[in-house]
Amino acid sequence: MKLPYLILDVFTRNALKGNALAVVPKADGLMDNEMQAIAREFNLSETVFICKPQNERNSAALRIFTPYQELPFAGHPTVGAAVTLGLNSRASAIRMEEKVGLVTALFERIDRRTGEARFTLPRLPLRIADLPDRLGIAQALGIEVEDIGCDVYKPAVFSAGVTFHLIPVRDAAVLKRITINRSAWNEVFHHEHHSAYVFTLTPEEKDNDIAARMFGMDIGEDPGTGSAAAALIGLLAEQAIGTGQSDFVLRQGHEMGRPCRITMQLRKENDMLQHGAIGGQAVVVGEGVLDLD
Repeated sequence: MKLPYLILDVFTRNALKGNALAVVPKADGLMDNEMQAIAREFNLSETVFICKPQNERNSAALRIFTPYQELPFAGHPTVGAAVTLGLNSRASAIRMEEKVGLVTALFERIDRRTGEARFTLPRLPLRIADLPDRLGIAQALGIEVEDIGCDVYKPAVFSAGVTFHLIPVRDAAVLKRITINRSAWNEVFHHEHHSAYVFTLTPEEKDNDIAARMFGMDIGEDPGTGSAAAALIGLLAEQAIGTGQSDFVLRQGHEMGRPCRITMQLRKENDMLQHGAIGGQAVVVGEGVLDLD
């Protein structure tokens, strides 16, 4: 069995930046355990497998795997798959069947190996729980209790398909000096996946509005996490954003040397979140063939 694959850098248009993604574009016939083994072989934060859709009106069906588990939804594989499909077609709208539901991405070609995709969230983020243990959070992140909180934002757990502990901190300097305390981690961040998305507002930075870092999901730190940005839309909408549409640019991965740029959009009507979307660019940086004979 020989399977072609691509490597893309997502949430960037610059090769060797952003969040690396493996794409297997002809994955029909692979068993679940084979997909998991291939994702473990690539050992990237995620690998996306593109299969034929169940509904012929759609562009593809996606299966998304970390090296350790399958996910119902993830942002950078969705953007990367949409760019892969868009670069190989003339379509401007890419419809992808994911475990979380149908995702439609608007695609724009930048050049022969680079594109941009933005998609409406297939599931609006929902609040899961409060996070009142500030001392525990501080200990787990290696920061001070006084560092927790930013503007009006308070820690909480949200999910737009994947659960994240969302932790606002005072400023980008706090974000930069986080030091993980593994002994306290799972007890403090005890919801599904044990993942913490730590963020702050960046009014002093001209190119973005929010900075973030993501830790957990058995991958350490992740350069760019679309599903966490999707969850964050829920917290922003609940705790600060008024009626109407709001747009944000979020940076992630700078502390790792893999800068990512994620666009976020939300709209509230009658004090309720009605729409959320995220997007970003992606560039093809390599291709090859898996020889599994």
